[in-house]
Amino acid sequence: MKSGAEGLYEVLRHVRPLHQWSAKAVADALAEHDVSMPMRAVLERLMDGAQTVPQVARSLWLPRQVVQRLADAAVALGYLRFVVNPAHRRSRLAELTPAGRRVFGEIHDRELGELGELADRLDPRDIAAAVRVISALTAHTREVALRAGDGPLSGEEM
Repeated sequence: MKSGAEGLYEVLRHVRPLHQWSAKAVADALAEHDVSMPMRAVLERLMDGAQTVPQVARSLWLPRQVVQRLADAAVALGYLRFVVNPAHRRSRLAELTPAGRRVFGEIHDRELGELGELADRLDPRDIAAAVRVISALTAHTREVALRAGDGPLSGEEM
């Protein structure tokens, strides 16, 4: 019988291939809209509302400059725009345009359709448990990484 730690390690071993296969599975839907996986992540963060580029960067654990380039590319595609930030004169807010909301909605709906096939075969309690376990692993490994390192992760502020 595996220990709890061995079981969690087994979950972690599946995360990388899950990430790689999920990226491949959605690549076609992204390509038809000229959206990369990193840009998709930025668009998804902005579905919750306007944010500054540094806020998006911190939430994605990416350098601010990388997110700025992704945002600029999304502006060129008409998927987002920068607006005045009433809380900060120099740091504008990035927000999705109607076209950006539509494109992300199409991408997300396609993903949900694909996931629906599997969801129909799984117990909803198992799905909820998986979310809890992955969330706990993410929080724990983040803390371990921060304790082991000498500062915040790239793009993240303490």
